[in-house]
Amino acid sequence: MTEDRRGTAEANAAAAVSFDDVAAAAGRLSGVVRRTPVLTSSTLDKQTGCSVFLKCENFQRTGAFKIRGAFNALSQLDPEDRRRGVLTFSSGNHAQAIALAGRLLDVSTVVVMPSDAPRIKRSATEGYGAEIVEYDRSETTREALARALSEERGLPIIPPYDHPHIVAGQGTAALELFEDCRPLDALVVCCGGGGLLSGSSIVARHLNPDATVVGVEPANADDAARSFRSGKIQTVENPDTVADGARTPYLGAVTFPIIMKNVDDFVTVSERSIVEAMYFMWERMKIVVEPTGALALSALLDGTLRFPGANVGVIVSGGNVDIPAAAKLFAELNG
Repeated sequence: MTEDRRGTAEANAAAAVSFDDVAAAAGRLSGVVRRTPVLTSSTLDKQTGCSVFLKCENFQRTGAFKIRGAFNALSQLDPEDRRRGVLTFSSGNHAQAIALAGRLLDVSTVVVMPSDAPRIKRSATEGYGAEIVEYDRSETTREALARALSEERGLPIIPPYDHPHIVAGQGTAALELFEDCRPLDALVVCCGGGGLLSGSSIVARHLNPDATVVGVEPANADDAARSFRSGKIQTVENPDTVADGARTPYLGAVTFPIIMKNVDDFVTVSERSIVEAMYFMWERMKIVVEPTGALALSALLDGTLRFPGANVGVIVSGGNVDIPAAAKLFAELNG
């Protein structure tokens, strides 16, 4: 493909989701999802040197932002797909979201989950009525298994992030944050497959084009950061990180061009920084978050990102954490 044609293809992909799509998603989600609170902390502001506004999606239905995209996608299925049901693959938060959205919309759901998925996330997914198909990460990939099952059962796949309706739904979290806060100078968002980051970046660019948008990834799972730097999608295989929501192998064909168009910077943080941020939020702010939920804030707390005197929005992506596992992380941190 020539450079001109490649540029056109990327521009078309970046235009796959607009601010109007996010606004329409907000209408579909009204009365379904919670308008989660925005929390602040004087201690946090002092430590970071800026005014931080935490959009707490750990208080969302299913305990994470994922219900936004899942419900938006399932609500737009055609009648035949609704009758047949849908398939997805997820280590947990998207799995729960698809399962709950399916229950609310009377759509049957099948979820491909790794055998080592967090117990709390698997239990919730089953509780919402989904059929779980387990796999071993060392033997196959979730994408390959999902494709095989989709062909075998004739079910459409609703992926965790690489889908225009998913991206538009996830962007509603940032839309609420911008509506509820004073003008934001910067927006910091965690990144796995990029659904939340790409949707949020669309909102930021529309509502405040001058705002700085930054994606945050674990250093142990830095495929998105490398993709951002190189301009080409990079991959990572079964990364070893406590932030299970960021263990995605690569950005998607939908999310990557949106991120390249709208995001200003990408940073990575250590595993210790993630756990320290998680500990801070539990101990000082009295809110339960999972490691991925603390990922964006960790970049501010450890000094990787600095916005002196600025108003900074941070999306706390979720709070679905196994308590014994969290206790072990905190014991190791303070040991």
